Amino acid sequence: VQQIQMSGQMIPEAQLRQLLKAEFERALVACQAQVFEENDVDADCLEEATWEFMEEEEKYPKVKRAVERFQKLYESISGEEVVGWTPNKGKTPTAGAKKELSAEELIKAATLYFETLTEKMVEIAKEYKAAGKDLKDPKVSQQYQMEASSDANDVAEEKLKSEMDIVMSDFRAAVDKHSRVPAVGQTLGMLQIKQQQELMAAGVPMM
Repeated sequence: VQQIQMSGQMIPEAQLRQLLKAEFERALVACQAQVFEENDVDADCLEEATWEFMEEEEKYPKVKRAVERFQKLYESISGEEVVGWTPNKGKTPTAGAKKELSAEELIKAATLYFETLTEKMVEIAKEYKAAGKDLKDPKVSQQYQMEASSDANDVAEEKLKSEMDIVMSDFRAAVDKHSRVPAVGQTLGMLQIKQQQELMAAGVPMM
């Protein structure tokens, strides 16, 4: 992905999401065996316990937050709306009418989103380095990517909402709608390249 972006080519949104989703799911499969072994559980046991705790979300707020953070991360990578989903309740309806963005509004929103995202990811990278963690270590790098993706996405989403009153579902819908507009495609491509360059300058190895 990085090589394609650095060559100046724009990766179609659908293709990029497929690549990210496949890599994300591969990473999950790679580490789940260790999680199961360390906690003496299997997939069925963990899934059953998770949804039982979610039925009493007021009693177990940390579980609710952990599940929603994971759902937000998966949604931001795949583009699939899963935040708020549970087996019993299904998808929690999103309050309010959808907001349609013009191409110009999308460019402004994308710039704000990527700049906030990158700033937070660089900040987390500096915290890792200050703590003596080597980002070139595959395990440390994987931990960083998971933490940075989740925390930085949360911050960027909140920034979009507070400054432009835009939620992520509307932002993604606008990207899907306007991605073929030359100005939009060029802006998104440049923002992606700029993000990669700033992360590399901060010592973050590219996945």
